[in-house]
Amino acid sequence: LQPPEKPLDAEEWNRLRENFRLPEVFEEVMLNNMIRCNSHIDVAKSLLTHVAKRNGDVAYNILVKYLTLCVQQGQVSEIHDVYDIMKARFKILEIGAYNLLIKGLSNSDQWRMALTILEEAKKIMIPSRTSYESCIKAASRHQDMNLAFELHNEMLAKNVVPTLDVLQSFFDFSRGVKGAELQKELFGILLYLRENQIYPHKTFMQSIKLWFESIPGENWRGHLTNIKDSGQCPVCNHQLEDSNLSEEEYNNLSERIIRDVIHGTDTFRKTSPQEFEAFQTFVENRLPFDIVIDGLNVSHIKPRKMQCENLFDAIKCLAKENARLLVLGRKHMLVNSSNWKREIMKEMQNKADFFFAENITEDDAFLLYATLRSGKHCKFVTRDFLRDHKACLSDSLTRHLFRKWQRGHQIVLKPMVSSLFSQQPAFRYDCVVQTTGDTWHIPYKEVFEEKYSYRIPRKWLCIQQKR
Repeated sequence: LQPPEKPLDAEEWNRLRENFRLPEVFEEVMLNNMIRCNSHIDVAKSLLTHVAKRNGDVAYNILVKYLTLCVQQGQVSEIHDVYDIMKARFKILEIGAYNLLIKGLSNSDQWRMALTILEEAKKIMIPSRTSYESCIKAASRHQDMNLAFELHNEMLAKNVVPTLDVLQSFFDFSRGVKGAELQKELFGILLYLRENQIYPHKTFMQSIKLWFESIPGENWRGHLTNIKDSGQCPVCNHQLEDSNLSEEEYNNLSERIIRDVIHGTDTFRKTSPQEFEAFQTFVENRLPFDIVIDGLNVSHIKPRKMQCENLFDAIKCLAKENARLLVLGRKHMLVNSSNWKREIMKEMQNKADFFFAENITEDDAFLLYATLRSGKHCKFVTRDFLRDHKACLSDSLTRHLFRKWQRGHQIVLKPMVSSLFSQQPAFRYDCVVQTTGDTWHIPYKEVFEEKYSYRIPRKWLCIQQKR
């Protein structure tokens, strides 16, 4: 159904509608195609006029489709008209219409109108991230940074997670502006990255660097660098925070995880209390381990290789220096199959302790329990990010400790071309944004990653203030 090139009269629209297979959805399909082809607004308007004359009014979903086309083309006065019609006819709108109205108006010189609509939306729902961010960007573009930060803080308070794109825009729009309040807000964003273990991508990092260097009279200088294994920054010689927890922090964390995550509702959804008890007894009789391995997870590292060979290669790589290993396996590994060869399994069991859980068991809780019970030195191997467990920890301090412990104890295995693995050891220094007041160290990724990753970046931005 190709949209016409020019506006049609009632008779022409009727003819097209009658020839269409499903006349009852003709207008919807036609408008969808107009959006796709970015048809001239007058063509769409002539269809709406025809519908209004025929039916006495225009249905909500048809108005929303027309609105989509108006927003796509930045037709501000049309957006206004549709809003007036909708307000007069419908008591409340749904989230899609609010998003469109806010997006369309925030990109125009009538951007303050978008704020009015945001306020209206707030009365009936938590506005979407898109709506908030449209208004934040509009305020930033017009240099109303106070308003932009107010909206940003409100968004966080409502647990609406901002995109990196909008966080970056704060640094872009604040370049060259002096002000203690503004600086405090931007430092707040850097601490938000720290708190949530978020690594900015390269362009975001560049925005941060340029902002620091542009603050009038403050003399900040940024350099890109790699931190030494010892945790020392080669640029400013500053020693980064240690990734080790103090005894007290470790004991607190260990108690909390064992109480909230393992004995909480979390574990037994995927395992039985009897199985977990058997596992605890097994672990207590064999403590302490040096490394705990999520066997099934590691067995998938190289997709083209037999699973038991992947696991065996990893065990050989980790068993150097007589480390005591515990491998969490599944019962199906004991059944001779194309992926699990009995003789290889036997050989592996000479090198490591194995605990075989039921096939349906979720083994993260087992992994955490065995690692934490073994003590501060014990590391673990999985390619998972363990995000669910962080969510079970109710307060932000414990979540922060959990992430810090994870960063310092999770070993990442990377497949090599041969049968070997290279081991990215757990870091001795803590890989998060950190500051001493006159220095900032910000780890960053080369490329933007939508998904969280357990891979910790190797590249850092060092910013120092020259007195």
